[in-house]
Amino acid sequence: MASTTATEPKLLSFTGARRIVEEYAAELSPTEPEMLSLLDAVGLVLAEDLRAERDFPPFPRSTRDGYAVRATDVAAAPARLRLIGEVRAGASVEESGLNIGKGEAAEIMTGAPVPSGADAVVMVEYADQIESWVTVRRAVKAGENIVAAGSEARQRSLMVGRGTRVTHTTVAVAAAIGRSEIAAYRRPRVAILATGDELVDINLLPGPNQIRNSNSYSLAAQVYAAGGDPQILPVARDSADELALLLRKGFEADLLLITGGVSAGKYDLVEQVLASFEAQFVFTGARIQPGKPVVFGSVSIREKTTPFFGLPGNPVSTMVTFQLFARPLIDVLSGAKPQPLPFATAALKSPFTTKTGLTRFLPATLGGTYEQPEVKLVRWQGSGDLMAVSRSNCYIVVPPDREQFSAGESVAVLLF
Repeated sequence: MASTTATEPKLLSFTGARRIVEEYAAELSPTEPEMLSLLDAVGLVLAEDLRAERDFPPFPRSTRDGYAVRATDVAAAPARLRLIGEVRAGASVEESGLNIGKGEAAEIMTGAPVPSGADAVVMVEYADQIESWVTVRRAVKAGENIVAAGSEARQRSLMVGRGTRVTHTTVAVAAAIGRSEIAAYRRPRVAILATGDELVDINLLPGPNQIRNSNSYSLAAQVYAAGGDPQILPVARDSADELALLLRKGFEADLLLITGGVSAGKYDLVEQVLASFEAQFVFTGARIQPGKPVVFGSVSIREKTTPFFGLPGNPVSTMVTFQLFARPLIDVLSGAKPQPLPFATAALKSPFTTKTGLTRFLPATLGGTYEQPEVKLVRWQGSGDLMAVSRSNCYIVVPPDREQFSAGESVAVLLF
């Protein structure tokens, strides 16, 4: 893949930068797998295939409470049938000893095996039972209200594939096939390094010209939600030597996220110190707002290559650029494929005007109904406005060639 040096700026469009990140991610290898209990594996990625150890279901299963019948006996409903027994969930066909003959029926419960001879189940709502007789008031077709044996999965068939992120549904499948432990890829280690003399830790009282280091913690939350293991490093002061020491520590991780110090200011030292490590810069900016100065590249030390992102220091810029660009690498390092960005569309509640030239991600609130979703911009003071993004649940995505937007028109939104 083409790369550049710190003295050769490479500014890409949003789509171009995203494409290059995904191409880079596709060449990465996942972390090592480990055996974990089902609940400890939630949020991680399967490192093995989960296969059925028997047919699912292992017997023809009733999906309703009602009566097991022969469809031909009730084709001209109403029909009066003789009850010859009942089948409860958990019982076996052999134990019941039932064989439904012409003009016969058996009471059956949801989840119970359908007895021999029966090929349909009449819902209890459409039948009237008096002692040992039942009158069926509605015809059923063969197979109705029955799940055939093996129709969900055949023995040894794939139920959940390697590379799937473990959710409650994966846990349910694993439990159903008798697995108390599964192989999952370990969380990739993601080092987080905030830079700047103005930063103090969150448990300290900031001075008149200082702010607390919220970026490291918001990034750590995003990393963990994405399946990574966040490792927060000490704040790097505006000193090239101190920054170099902390960067070297960060390169021991699977991925390094640097926040701040990537703009063009006198004390924005990140790119020049990275260059001292002979960093390969894939791009040094993207035509987006917020987040234009984002930097992506890699550093190789003793045969270990560590990708890094230099994320702008303003809080909203940090959040946006992580979601747009860093997330795909965490997906692949975790053993999954890069997940597409969660875009949706909604009707714009109020008109607005913006500038052309950049793809903009503007804090907004998505509401309305599922039939008529609506989205509204949140008033904000720029990419340092934490309060605005905390009141948002999405970003309106503004293409670089649009200036004016009218109330009611459909716009793209990026969900958090």
